[in-house]
Amino acid sequence: MTVERAILLVVGIVVLGSVLLGVYQSPYWFWVTGILGAHLIQASFTGICPVVAMLKRMGLEQKSGFA
Repeated sequence: MTVERAILLVVGIVVLGSVLLGVYQSPYWFWVTGILGAHLIQASFTGICPVVAMLKRMGLEQKSGFA
């Protein structure tokens, strides 16, 4: 698994989890989805993402694109 695919997996799990928790537990969980969306926008401009840094430290290789 590469960093690019792992970050998609992590974001997908967090979004799906927060939506399910928002539907079945409390609507306040939707804030997590919104904050994650805002972070994705910020990361697209700055290139700074703590999860990517963590995945790199775990030894996942980086590949350009989604090949």
